[in-house]
Amino acid sequence: MRFRLWPRTLPVQLIVVVAGAVAISNIGVAFYYYVNSQSQAQNYIIERMVDRAASVAASVSQVQPQARLVVMRTMSVPSWRFREVPENYGSRVMTPDEQALAKRIGDALPAGHPRKTDVVVHLYQPLKDIDPSLRPVRSRQPNPPHDMIQAIVPISNHSAISGVFMRPTPDWPVEIMVAAVIAVLVASAGAAVMAGRVVRPLSELTGAAAAMADGSGRPHVVEQGPDDVRNAAAAFNAMAEKVTRTLESQRHLLSAVGHDLRTPITAMRINLEFIEDSELRDGLMRNLDELQALTEQVLAAARGTGGETKRNVDLSALVESLCADLDDLGEPVHWAGHAAAPISCRPNEIRRALRNVVENAVAYGNKADVRITGNAEGYEIVVEDEGPGIPESDRQRVFEPFVRLESSRNEATGGTGLGLSLVKAIVEGHGGAVVLENRKQGGLRVRMQLPRMPAAQPRPEAA
Repeated sequence: MRFRLWPRTLPVQLIVVVAGAVAISNIGVAFYYYVNSQSQAQNYIIERMVDRAASVAASVSQVQPQARLVVMRTMSVPSWRFREVPENYGSRVMTPDEQALAKRIGDALPAGHPRKTDVVVHLYQPLKDIDPSLRPVRSRQPNPPHDMIQAIVPISNHSAISGVFMRPTPDWPVEIMVAAVIAVLVASAGAAVMAGRVVRPLSELTGAAAAMADGSGRPHVVEQGPDDVRNAAAAFNAMAEKVTRTLESQRHLLSAVGHDLRTPITAMRINLEFIEDSELRDGLMRNLDELQALTEQVLAAARGTGGETKRNVDLSALVESLCADLDDLGEPVHWAGHAAAPISCRPNEIRRALRNVVENAVAYGNKADVRITGNAEGYEIVVEDEGPGIPESDRQRVFEPFVRLESSRNEATGGTGLGLSLVKAIVEGHGGAVVLENRKQGGLRVRMQLPRMPAAQPRPEAA
């Protein structure tokens, strides 16, 4: 199973982007604060170390040896500790930074202080290398720092004092982190409000476009929201109005042409009755029948994707009724039967489309086996025949108006080339699709895919 980490809806994407930007900026501020405070803490402890090491050494050098421990204990705190050490303690080579600090401590000692130039500083003295008696009290707590700052300052010609200082560990800026969380929440709420302003009219625009695509009405979108969205809604409304007017004009034109053609066709049929030559009369009558069929097909195509209101019906009852009517006419049509199949559609259009498919199956494939299959998304009306099928290269071309394959150009089958074009227009107008495929055992299979009835709809009617 594939999981998508990035959200697919625009509101959630906008919220994630805004919240992420605020979170990243606040994390950057917190990190900068942490690094800067760490640097400041190090500078502060070094300054304190220089001052305190010099003052303690100066004080201890002025008292009697037996009183030195009392002075050093008094000057010690939990994070640093002073104790007396031998004169050669901590004699390892110093780095340039350590030498500079040692010189600063020596310069801070009073004039006449013994061995001022022998001060030793270790900025990163491993805790394990420091005698436990010289370690600060806090170094005995769990998880102490790995390195200490140690200063060795002579107090006489034979001894020195050791000052061990703990490096402070800066705390994470909790206040900044709390402020960051609040900022993320506030920014997310603002992004949600803004996303609602943008997405609501876009959702209405999407719904209107879908309604226009399936021919369920004349959609109009309220022109609201940001300028870009408002302009898109206005452009859609103008386009929808123009397309609707164009389609209505075409329907009216075709209806008028069809009506006007019926009158002369009828008159010609009457006149043909006076022709004595039966062979000539029959030929002209067949031509009139073909012209009449073409006229009716054109009118049906004009009405095929609009004019009827959708309603909830039982697709199974609709298909069964059509198959029963054709069977009564002696057509070789077999209906497999199916349970109730609720669907929202324009039933007369679906009936017209199915009739075209079934009559094609009978005309070109000798029989029609009709059944319904269902899945989570919708239903399929499947019509199978025993004919020659349709080559794969022609399966899209047969949906074009007035296209007839060479195998159908005979007097027995006739045809105007509008049947499958009408079927495609009707099914796609319902949000479905028409699929043609050849059967392995021979013949053509036509699958008319239709979406299910929306949830929470009234009980379907029997077609």
